[in-house]
Amino acid sequence: MENYNKNHEKEAVAFYRSDKIAVLSTISKKYEGYPFGSFVTYVSGWDRTTFLYLSDLADHTKNLKKDHKSCITIFKKNESGDVQNNARLTLIGDLKKVPDKIYEACKDRFHNFFPESKVYEQMHDFNFYQISVTQARWIGGFGKISWLDPKNWMNVGIDWINSEKAMIDHMNNDHLNTIKSALSAVHGVKDPEARMIGLSIDGYYILSKGKLYFIKFDVPVFTSKGYRNVLIELSKKYRSYEF
Repeated sequence: MENYNKNHEKEAVAFYRSDKIAVLSTISKKYEGYPFGSFVTYVSGWDRTTFLYLSDLADHTKNLKKDHKSCITIFKKNESGDVQNNARLTLIGDLKKVPDKIYEACKDRFHNFFPESKVYEQMHDFNFYQISVTQARWIGGFGKISWLDPKNWMNVGIDWINSEKAMIDHMNNDHLNTIKSALSAVHGVKDPEARMIGLSIDGYYILSKGKLYFIKFDVPVFTSKGYRNVLIELSKKYRSYEF
């Protein structure tokens, strides 16, 4: 693929997993042909799917009902240095309601990551959406610019998805030291109350003092056996950080 860089891919994935705010661009229904940008929060899925929780009353949702083509731009504001050198990730694709078969799982994941979103359940005009990515663009700073391989951002089958809750409960109940030591090693945070709350092919999420932290893997993991092996390796790697 033209201008493809594996290191850029890894950087983009780590960046994507560590954030939860973005700009959603849709094709305006009211002003036909013009792009319309709006602020949204997102949750990254088990694969690299992006989940959004949108109101039918919002302009961007009205736009989607006419044209599913959309773009999600993820960025982080850096108070120091040249803002043009800040990292950003752009995901282009079709944004549609999540399939019924994953609706409940998607809802649980979103509410786990954004507990405050539970209040919108009482409003019948909110629905979950996911983007099917066709192109991905990474800008990690000056000289770090690539079109990423879209195959790596497509929805894929994962054999452990239905076992996620059991896997998380097992880790929190029987291997909590592994979670706490990883948080300490990777993010410098020591929290005896830290808990694993979500899995992905690229790593897992820890909730600590109301904040989410991501522990990344070196390579994506699609099988239950593979996930177990990676968690064992990470427990060995971060053992010296136990407290």
